[in-house]
Amino acid sequence: MNFSEVFKLSGLLCKFSPDGKYLASCVQYRLVVRDVNTLQIVQLYTCLDQIQHIEWSADSLFILCAMYKRGLVQVWSLEQPEWHCKIDEGSAGLVASCWSPDGRHILNTTEFHLRITVWSLCTKSVSYIKYPKACLQGTTFTRDGRYMALAERRDCKDYVSIFVCSDWQLLRHFDTDTQDLTGIEWAPNGCVLAVWDSCLEYKVLLYSLDGRLLSAYSAYEWSLGIKSVAWSPSSQFLAVGSYDGKVRILNHVTWKMITEFEHPAAINNPKIVVYKEAEKSPQLGLGCLSFPPPRAGAGPLPTSESKYEIASVPVSLQTLKPVTDRANPKIGIGMLAFSPDSYFLATRNDNVPSAVWVWDIQKLRLFAVLEQLSPVRAFQWDPQQPRLAICTGGSRVYLWSPAGCLSVQVPGEGDFAVLSLCWHLSGDSMALLSKDHFCLCFLETEAAVGTACRQLGGHT
Repeated sequence: MNFSEVFKLSGLLCKFSPDGKYLASCVQYRLVVRDVNTLQIVQLYTCLDQIQHIEWSADSLFILCAMYKRGLVQVWSLEQPEWHCKIDEGSAGLVASCWSPDGRHILNTTEFHLRITVWSLCTKSVSYIKYPKACLQGTTFTRDGRYMALAERRDCKDYVSIFVCSDWQLLRHFDTDTQDLTGIEWAPNGCVLAVWDSCLEYKVLLYSLDGRLLSAYSAYEWSLGIKSVAWSPSSQFLAVGSYDGKVRILNHVTWKMITEFEHPAAINNPKIVVYKEAEKSPQLGLGCLSFPPPRAGAGPLPTSESKYEIASVPVSLQTLKPVTDRANPKIGIGMLAFSPDSYFLATRNDNVPSAVWVWDIQKLRLFAVLEQLSPVRAFQWDPQQPRLAICTGGSRVYLWSPAGCLSVQVPGEGDFAVLSLCWHLSGDSMALLSKDHFCLCFLETEAAVGTACRQLGGHT
């Protein structure tokens, strides 16, 4: 693995363009666009205030910069740097902004979720959508960009409206049997819409494109319910993470549960591979002195080394005792994500915060567990293959694949605390983000990574 030099960053705002050619990052009120291959600056834009959100258009020709405090959105063009657009929501305020799939309309949500304003960059026309619901995931587009589903709240009831994105005409409008709708998401094939209730009531509803209720699922009652939901890329499975520490897998034929994955603190099955991160101080003698790296920007060697060791069962994972008398207790499945081929599912149980569980979806069983020394902050799958990148807020990045595990120190002066990461669409590199900086990590071939796993303490 190789690393680029370190660049300045604000607000963890760093995103690859959808076509993979550019990398956009923010430094206060400046937007910097770099060429991915050379990391040379292609364009530098200056906004009117500190940027709080950026988003590429689907065709990678425009970049949206939102300044929520000022109620402003500025749009920049890569092809025509002299062209720009400013949208001022005025006294209505601004809490969210996003592109439509065609990359020529911008959807702005006003304060208190009074309405969504649809701005056209081509015709300069404006449309309004009333009653958007203030929830975690209230808007979702089909992958082909044809339809948008919107969660609404009116007269103390939840509704879903489906719009045609080409002309923003209402296609379907129906009420949902939810007490307090929290999220909606289309299946990747665009045929089914998943709707789920708040954590106070366990309920998942599946609707067709024409608004018919296909199925309703509830695992239990009178206890905290759903915490996370994810579709498999194949649209065959819907994973539902719950506050009871289990993931339930629903199938696309009957929409019934086919299995549930428990996350016990003790692992006794000898067939499960448990990787434990181990840290030790390097033993440097007179005969093995290491010279500092020659390249600029590289700092001193780390004071400790990290590697993975295979633990022998039974293994007891470090658990966190939740404070149950406070809101949003640290229990349940807070993170889950399918691999791009739908073969694996990665999960994190929030009261076992240092562990990542990897499940084999083909065999419906636990495949591996990775226990880190620090709580897991984020993980993301390689877009091209079943390879998982993990960060824990420290100066290392971790990789898992079916071949084994790898722990890599991020070079640089001081500690580069990796708070988040994002893959390039090719899977050949990823951006590592810290509070004030970012760098790129370039990965070699799968065979080379497998060799590195064996050399650096990972196991195959």
